[in-house]
Amino acid sequence: MENTILGIDVGGTNTKGAIVDLNNGKLLTKKIKIPTPDGASPKGITRVAQEIVESLDYKGDHVGLGFPSIIRNGICRSNSNISKKWMGTNLNDHFSKKFGIKTHCINDADAAGIAESHYGNAKGAMGTVILLTIGTGIGSALFYDGTLIPNTEFGRLHYNKGILERYASNKVRKDLDLDLEEWAKRLNEVLQHIEFIFSPNLIILGGGISQQLEAYQHILKTETKIIPADFRNNAGIVGAAKFGSFFM
Repeated sequence: MENTILGIDVGGTNTKGAIVDLNNGKLLTKKIKIPTPDGASPKGITRVAQEIVESLDYKGDHVGLGFPSIIRNGICRSNSNISKKWMGTNLNDHFSKKFGIKTHCINDADAAGIAESHYGNAKGAMGTVILLTIGTGIGSALFYDGTLIPNTEFGRLHYNKGILERYASNKVRKDLDLDLEEWAKRLNEVLQHIEFIFSPNLIILGGGISQQLEAYQHILKTETKIIPADFRNNAGIVGAAKFGSFFM
């Protein structure tokens, strides 16, 4: 189909994919969701990503893929939630070879930000806009007047004798068996810290836990407006697809 492309979102917990309508960012197929193998090794992630391509019987010429690392010139430059064996890998070349389709890789949180910027709640937003994807870690996408400043990795900011994502990610909530209110208090500290440093005009929360924002928003005390990502847990797929379309 014209003006469609496959988007794949590689996460620390699950890897997801669907074919996306580039006109509106809607998923045209059922979302395929497969647990990301323990260790997130090149072999494991490649296998599940390949399974998504095959399950959707995708015949297009391009794929957009969101990947949980800093990516510079297509090369993996960090490994906070994936195997260190990925370091230095040219991700574009790796997945293009494995899929037999030109594949264009972008940081997974930047992909989610692109979805919101082009189709969702950040569309047309001016000034500084920050999207935080809260899942296994805390990913981030930073925009100024609609322009992406890539690879920000706010989850790696130092905080409370550690880093932000090891204090208030959804994985931390589960690992410490925190109820929603206890966890939201931690998230509030993180948001206030980011607000102080970057003075954003808007903060958007993504990831599965953002679907429950109404249940804990009263705990979040910031001057900055906070809203959920329009595409919620599909933002990574949609944004990866849109990024891939830039090369079509």
